[in-house]
Amino acid sequence: MTIQHWKTETDDSGIAWLCLDTADAKVNVLSSEILYELNQVLEPMIEDPPAGLVLWSGKHRSFVMGADIKEFTKIESIERAEEVVRLGQQLMDRVEGLPCPTVAVINGFCLGGGLELAMSCDYRIVFGGDKKILGLPEVKLGLHPGFGGTVRAVQISGVRAAMQVMLTGNPIAPGKARSIGLVDKITSEEQWRTDAVEMLRSRPAKQRAPLLDRLLNLGIARPMVRNMLLKQVQGKARKDHYPAPYAMIDIWTSDAASPTTGYKAEAKSFATLMCSSASRNLVRVFFLQNRLKGQGNKTDAKVKHVHVVGAGVMGGDIAAWCALRGHTVTLQDREQKFIDPAMQRAAKLFSKRVRDDEKRAATAERLRADVGGEGVAEADLIIEAIYENLEAKQSLYDSLQASMKPGALLATNTSSIRLEELRTGLRDPQRFIGLHFFNPVAMLPLVEVIRCADTDQDALDTGFAFTKGLGKLPLECASSPGFVVNRILAPYMGEAMYLAEEGVPLAEIDKVAEAFGMPMGPVELADSVGLDVALHVAKVLGASANRPVPGTLQELVDKGSLGRKSGQGYYRWEDGKAIRPASESADLPAFIEDRLILPMVNEAVACLHDEVVTDPDLLDAGVIFGTGFAPFRGGPLNYARERGTTAVVMRLNELAKAYGERFEPHSGWSEL
Repeated sequence: MTIQHWKTETDDSGIAWLCLDTADAKVNVLSSEILYELNQVLEPMIEDPPAGLVLWSGKHRSFVMGADIKEFTKIESIERAEEVVRLGQQLMDRVEGLPCPTVAVINGFCLGGGLELAMSCDYRIVFGGDKKILGLPEVKLGLHPGFGGTVRAVQISGVRAAMQVMLTGNPIAPGKARSIGLVDKITSEEQWRTDAVEMLRSRPAKQRAPLLDRLLNLGIARPMVRNMLLKQVQGKARKDHYPAPYAMIDIWTSDAASPTTGYKAEAKSFATLMCSSASRNLVRVFFLQNRLKGQGNKTDAKVKHVHVVGAGVMGGDIAAWCALRGHTVTLQDREQKFIDPAMQRAAKLFSKRVRDDEKRAATAERLRADVGGEGVAEADLIIEAIYENLEAKQSLYDSLQASMKPGALLATNTSSIRLEELRTGLRDPQRFIGLHFFNPVAMLPLVEVIRCADTDQDALDTGFAFTKGLGKLPLECASSPGFVVNRILAPYMGEAMYLAEEGVPLAEIDKVAEAFGMPMGPVELADSVGLDVALHVAKVLGASANRPVPGTLQELVDKGSLGRKSGQGYYRWEDGKAIRPASESADLPAFIEDRLILPMVNEAVACLHDEVVTDPDLLDAGVIFGTGFAPFRGGPLNYARERGTTAVVMRLNELAKAYGERFEPHSGWSEL
C-alpha cells in the first residue's frame, strides 16, 4: 500500500528517522489508517532492524493528540470494541519489541494514545517549557488508557505517580514528567536530534518504577493502596455516574500492571466502558465543546484594550481574567474604595495562575484602576457590569458613547434584561451585544454571546473572537429574558424553594440533585449566587413565564439574609462553605428528583422552541457548561431522549396534575 502519513529516512549511521505527519491535517491523531500504516512501516524493521529508531512528529509543537475518538463512536458492541483495542495494543507491543533501541521525540502536545505510543519506545525526550503537554486524559471521556497505558505508565513511573496522571486526566508539564520518570530527558528545538542520537548510542537503563512502587504492586500491599485511591476518587465522583476511575483502580488491583495479564484486562475494561451510556455521553460532550469553540466567523478585529465599568464581583473578576489573558484593562467604578477589593482579588488570581515573578508583575501592570473613566476613549471593547437596573444602565451608556472611539464595541454583562430594552438610546444599537459571564469567572467556561435580530455580524464576530481569546466557550443566544442558563436554572432553584416550603429538609433537596449528577444542589446554588440576585432573576423570569416567586425567597432578602456573601441564607455559611445539616434519610422520594430536574428539561425545550438557541446540541452544550448539568447525561435534551420523550411528557402531566400548571409540558415537545 501507499504510505501517506509516515516518512522514513535512514542516515549514514543506520538510524531510522520515522516521522508522523498526517496528510491534510493540522495535528496527528491515531486513526485506524495511521495505525495500519505504522504496522506496514514496522514490518521491514523487524526483519532487518536499523541501528536505532527515532520516532518524531512533523507537526509544529504537537506530537500526537491521541486516538481518533470519532472512530470509537462507530463501534456498536463490546466484543468489537475489545477486538479493536487489542489490535492497538498489539501494535504498541511491536514497537516495544523492535530489535533495536527506540526513542520518541515529543515536540509538543502528547496526549492519550500519543503518550501510549511514546511509552512503547525505550526512551522519551521532550521539548522543554511550562505548558502542560503530556497526559492521559481518557477518564474525562468516561474511559481509561486502552493501548497499554494502564500497564506501561505504572511500570515506568510507579502506581502513585501514574495513577495521579490517569485518575485526574490532567496533563503535566515536561519538568513534572521528568521528575516522575515518564520522560528521560528535556531537550530543545535546536538540540533534539543530537540528544536522540546520543541516547540511542549510550543506551542508558530504561526508566523503571521506584522500588517503593514496585513493592506496592505486591499482592500484600495492593488492598491498602486500593483503599487510598478509592478514597481520593470517591470524594470527586460517584461510581454509578463516572465508572472509569473505579475501573482503573480495579484492573490495577487485580493485575498489578502485569505485562502478562494486564493488557487483556485493560482491553476488556476499556471496551465495556466505551459502550456505556456514561462514556457515550462524555464523548458527546467533548465534541459539543469543540463545536462551541468553533462558534462564530473569523474576524480581523483585534481587542487589545478592554474597559470594564463596575468593579463588583462580576465586573472585577472579568477585568482580572482579561488582564490574565493578555489584554490591557481599565476598571472603572464610582470611587477607588469600590475598585480596591477587585484589585486584591485580581492579585490573588495572578499569584495562583502565573508562577514566574516577572510575568506576574507584567500581568498586574496590564490591569489598572480608572475611577475617572479615561480608558473609555482608548478601549476597543467596553463591558458594562453594573447592577441590574435598566435606567442605570441606559444612563451609563449615554455617557460612555460620548467618549468611545470609532469602531469600539459596547457590551453588557446583564444576566436577565433584554438587549432591545437596554439599547434604545444608543446611536448604533446594531453594534451592541451581550457578553454574559458566570460566577466565578475564573472557573466557569461558558460565556453567552447575546444578539438581537438585527445585530451587526461584525460585532457578533468580535464578541466570539474575544470570548475564545479568553479561553472561554461562546454560546450564541437570542436576546430573551434570562437567555439560556438563568432561564433554565430558574425553575430548578424555584422548585427547590417550593419543596422547602412543603417541609422537605434543605439538605435532602440538595442531596437528591447531587445524586442526579448536578455539581451543586439548588439550595446551595441559590445561596452561592446571592438570594438578592436570585430574587431579581425570579421576578424578571416569573413575569415572562407566569411563574410566581417563592415567598421564602422574598422574606430572606427582606431580612438581609442574602446567602454566602452575608453569612446566612437558606444555609449558614462559614469560611465560604455552607453548613448543611446531616441528611435524615438514606432513601429519598423519587418524586423530588423529577420535580427538580424535569422543569429544567421542560425549559430547555421552551428555549429551543423560542429559538433562543436554534441547535439542540448547542443548547445541551450551553446548559452543561453553564449550569454544570450532569455531563455524563449529555445535556437536558439528550437526557429526555434517553429517558424517552413520551415518558417525560407523561411525567410532566402527572406533576402538573399534582402540583400545578408550572409543570405543564411546553408545546415545543411535539417539535422535539
